[in-house]
Amino acid sequence: MNDTTQNNADAINILRQHINNRLIGQAQVVDQVLIALLAGGHVLIEGVPGLGKTLLVQTLAAGIGGQFKRIQFTPDLMPGDVTGHVMFDMAKSKFILKKGPIFTNLLLADEINRAPAKTQAALLEVMQEHQVTLDGQSMEVGKPFMVLATQNPIEQEGTYALPEAQLDRFIIKINIDYPQAADEVLIATRYALQSFAASSTEDRQLLDVIAAQHQCSAIAIDDQVAEYAVRLVHATRGTTLLRHGAGPRASIALLRCARALAMLNGVDYVTPDDIKSLVLPVLRHRVILAPEVEIDGHGVDAVLANLLDKVDAPRS
Repeated sequence: MNDTTQNNADAINILRQHINNRLIGQAQVVDQVLIALLAGGHVLIEGVPGLGKTLLVQTLAAGIGGQFKRIQFTPDLMPGDVTGHVMFDMAKSKFILKKGPIFTNLLLADEINRAPAKTQAALLEVMQEHQVTLDGQSMEVGKPFMVLATQNPIEQEGTYALPEAQLDRFIIKINIDYPQAADEVLIATRYALQSFAASSTEDRQLLDVIAAQHQCSAIAIDDQVAEYAVRLVHATRGTTLLRHGAGPRASIALLRCARALAMLNGVDYVTPDDIKSLVLPVLRHRVILAPEVEIDGHGVDAVLANLLDKVDAPRS
């Protein structure tokens, strides 16, 4: 490992520990968000309110020296409330461009599935192209740029299912659950006593994201490991347990995330185990269960885990 790789690995571990010190009991969630950040992708987080998602994004933004904005998605939210709009300035007698909250580094799209499809779709262009088109003018958003969207479990009242095209734009889907009892005691006592200030001297840039992403893209992937990732994605298309399998974007996402995981672990090459450990978060939102499987009560994760066991990993 060269000095640059080691320096990035050290910085990532400092940032990881910094976030874990604030978001107690969600180490796996923190790791997966950092993987998405290094891979240059966006994250969809599913879970009930009150589990620290806003704190996670605020702490991450501070740790990378970036700007953070939050949008609360509601049934009456309009696309212009997300991207911005053109308005007429009476004082200056001309049209002016009012940028929306999407012009930031880290965007928390909270409860995204409480807004109608046309508003959800307002994110599509910027998530894929990192630019927004307003009144025929294309404008780039800042770098780095990352959307962390949260959604309530789909069975909750007042939710709209995200379109498949939009789901595919998220590199990872994270299921966040309640913390363990011991962790919750620590959370309750720490925040009830207000012994953990929202701002502190630790809120400084801990990681140069652009440099780390560049380093991540150079991590080696052996041809056999890349072929293994593709075979796993292909397996989702050849089973009757799934109505729709994952597309080629899933293969790309799996390899990008595997590189990021290797970097998170401080190594400069991808292993089959890296691929295996990322199958669920990378693929769970890109496939659709067959109706009869869903009726029987089987979940997506269980089906993917079963497919994973049937695809042989490279041994050398």
